[in-house]
Amino acid sequence: MELGMIGLGRMGTSMVRRLQRAGHRCVVYDIRPEPARALAEEGAVAATSPQEFVKQLAAPRAIWMMVPAGVVEQTLKTFVPYLGGDDAIVDGGNSYYHDDIRRTKELEAKGIHYVDVGTSGGVWGAQRGYCLKIGGPEAAVRRLDPIFASLAPGAGAAPRTPGRANRGGSVEQGYLHCGSSGAGHFVKMVHNGIEYALMAAYAEGLNILRHANAGQERRSLDAETTPLRHPEHYQYNLNLADIAEVWRRGSVVASWLLDLTATALLESPDLANYSGRVSDSGEGRWTIAAAVEESIPAPVLSAALYARFSSRAESEFANKVLSALRYQFGGHEERAAPPGSPR
Repeated sequence: MELGMIGLGRMGTSMVRRLQRAGHRCVVYDIRPEPARALAEEGAVAATSPQEFVKQLAAPRAIWMMVPAGVVEQTLKTFVPYLGGDDAIVDGGNSYYHDDIRRTKELEAKGIHYVDVGTSGGVWGAQRGYCLKIGGPEAAVRRLDPIFASLAPGAGAAPRTPGRANRGGSVEQGYLHCGSSGAGHFVKMVHNGIEYALMAAYAEGLNILRHANAGQERRSLDAETTPLRHPEHYQYNLNLADIAEVWRRGSVVASWLLDLTATALLESPDLANYSGRVSDSGEGRWTIAAAVEESIPAPVLSAALYARFSSRAESEFANKVLSALRYQFGGHEERAAPPGSPR
C-alpha cells in the first residue's frame, strides 16, 4: 500500500522504516528537509512542499500525521486544501479526543475521512511494533488495515489469553478499532494516565529502597526534626539495579517499564544524568478531567499527575506558604537542607 507521512521525528521516521520493510511505498515530508532526505536514501519518496507531497500520492490518498498535538491544526490547514474526496488523514499523535470529534465533522463536509490513532511504542516501536488504538469511520479504517497490520507488533508479541482462540479480529495483532471518532485517542489518553501511575509506583518504591540506610545517617536532635526512633531497622545498603533485575524474573510487578528501569539503573545507579524534572504532555490531565466528568474516582492517577507537577517545582510557593505559617504560629525556623539533598 502507499502512505504519506507528515512529521519525521523519532516516531515518524521509525514508522516509515517499519512500513518500508513491509513493502509499503512511503512519501515523506517534514518542515526540516534533512530527515526526508535521509529516508529518501532508504527508498522513501521525499517531498519538499505540501503540494509536491500530495501530488506524489495516488487518490484516494492515505496520509499519516505524526506531529505534536499543538501543531495538528496548522498541519491540517496547510495540507487539507490540496486533498480531495475520499482521501483519509490519520492523526497518530496524542491529540485531545474532543479535537478529533470536531475535526471529523469539519473534514466530513469536504469528503475527507479523519482517523485518530493512539500510537504506543516509543523509540522501540521500529523493532517491537506499535500498539494502535484506532477511532474513526469503519470504511476508512478498513481501507487502512494493511498499514495498521504492518505497524502493529503481531500476534507473537504476547502469549495468547486463554479463551481467545476463537474470538478473531485484529486485537491479538496489536491494533484495535475502538469506536467512532475520538475513541482511539480516548483509549490512548487513559493508557497514558495509567502509565503515569505505574511509573510513579516504581519510582516511589525504589526511592524507599534507596533510603533504607537512613539509620546510618546522623540526624539532628532538636524540636524541628522528627527523630528516627529505630535506626537499627534501617541499616540496608541495597543495590537497586540488582533489585530491579530480580523483580523482572517471575515477579507479579514485572513489566516492560520495569525492564527499562533495570536498564537505566544498570547504566547509572544514581541516575546522575537526570534532573528529576518530569514533563507531562497532556494525556494525564485529560484522563483526570474525564474521570471528574464521569464521576469516577481516580486517586492514584491523580496523585501521579500531581507528582509530575511537583517535580517541576510547581509546588515551590505552596511549600513557602507552609514554612511561613509554621513560623507565624509557632516561631519555627526553617532547617537547612542536608548537603546533596534536592532543593
